[in-house]
Amino acid sequence: MDGTFTSATNGADAAETPARSRLSFDLDVDICVVGAGLAGLTVALEAARLGASVAVLEGRHVGWNASGHQLGTVMPGYGLALGELIARIGLEDARELWSLSKEGAEYVRANATEAQMPGIALSEGALEVSNVEAGDALISRLQMLGEDFDTEVEGWQVDRVRAELNTNHYFHGVYYPKAFQVDGRKYLHGLAALARRAGARIFEDTPVVSIDPSGIRKRIVTPSARLRASHIVLAGNVHLGAPLRRLSETLLPVWRYAAVTEPLGERLAEAMTFQGSVSDSDGIDHFRIVEGDRLMWASPETTWSARPERFAPVIARRIRTIFPQLGKVGISETWGGVVGETVHGMPQIGQLRKGLWVTSGFGRHGLNTTAMAGMLIARSILWGDERWRLFSPFELVWAGGTTGRVAGHVIGLWGRGSSAAAGALARYRQKARVQERIREARLAEANRQAGTRGPQPRRPQPGRPRSERPAAPAANAADAEGPPSQP
Repeated sequence: MDGTFTSATNGADAAETPARSRLSFDLDVDICVVGAGLAGLTVALEAARLGASVAVLEGRHVGWNASGHQLGTVMPGYGLALGELIARIGLEDARELWSLSKEGAEYVRANATEAQMPGIALSEGALEVSNVEAGDALISRLQMLGEDFDTEVEGWQVDRVRAELNTNHYFHGVYYPKAFQVDGRKYLHGLAALARRAGARIFEDTPVVSIDPSGIRKRIVTPSARLRASHIVLAGNVHLGAPLRRLSETLLPVWRYAAVTEPLGERLAEAMTFQGSVSDSDGIDHFRIVEGDRLMWASPETTWSARPERFAPVIARRIRTIFPQLGKVGISETWGGVVGETVHGMPQIGQLRKGLWVTSGFGRHGLNTTAMAGMLIARSILWGDERWRLFSPFELVWAGGTTGRVAGHVIGLWGRGSSAAAGALARYRQKARVQERIREARLAEANRQAGTRGPQPRRPQPGRPRSERPAAPAANAADAEGPPSQP
């Protein structure tokens, strides 16, 4: 899972970002993309590469929200657990969808090269760890991923996990050697640069006021210009706003906040040697080493917005909980972003009506799934690729509005509490087993030593020394004096 964060824009990033261009004149194009996040930019890049004229309309600036704030992990999968996906649509279709998610990850890898995106800082490997002992579940998951879904994975036993992560908080792990990490913000702006070079036109500070999707040529109105297109792709996630508020309301807005620590020096190497990203099976923690001796760490989710600075002490405490040997950890910066999560946990990809497309609801698996969705929609429009229909079972479902957000918040609290309790119980049981094995080993050693010494003489009963003890009384005179003399 990729999380939703990367470091905030630094001076180098700002220098590489071209001046914003606002749409101030009427324009006709083949495809209009609403939203300049990961999904929208991928649609624009692929469509432009295939020869279409493309305009991207962004109400603020490229990657201003979740797409510009990622942890940068790229791996196959969706927000919906694999077992639930199979139960929902069957094994064969689940295989097809999983294969598409792998294509999305490889699409990111193909673009995220130093030649195309200098400073992308690609690193290999991702580890999903369990908060509880899950040996049987681990074996089952490995078999399913390896045999049924053709995914390269390794199962790590507890000792291997704790050799890489010096904490007793985690147990078994699933290692994905072909997963990787990138600097998420550089990837986003690199994607925009590739789209521009391919011929796509990106207009920032250009919100969409209204959309008329009827007819062959659809009409889009902005504050300062009008645009016509044969196809409109809605990639604005929870921020589509007034033009298509009903679509936005199918998504539950979920905020996650992240932080980067101050340099930790040699302390970090003592706590963690794994250089890839780490996420737990309950979706609570997601972290990795950046810049050699810092930790980038994402916090639990919330359905309410807040100032990112409020989460600095929360994340610092969470780091100390997992790695107490780090001691007090300073936070150098915090930031946050909101993603749209669907009720069913799968992204919304497809055609709402002829020429009107949607790509949204990626949750925390944005890097691979946005790439996959962008490819699917561009190729469907221009090549007639119909694989987007695999997402048809995951229809648009109202997320419940404010009530849904309250329910999501409560469920999140309950889930984190249950996870913490289960993890504490698992660690208690493990400690008890270790203590029992120590007692058994001591007892076995004592028995072994007793056996090598051989039989020991009986120890005298406590009391006075034998010389001081009174003689035993005779039973009778004959016993005392011996046999009687003969007459």
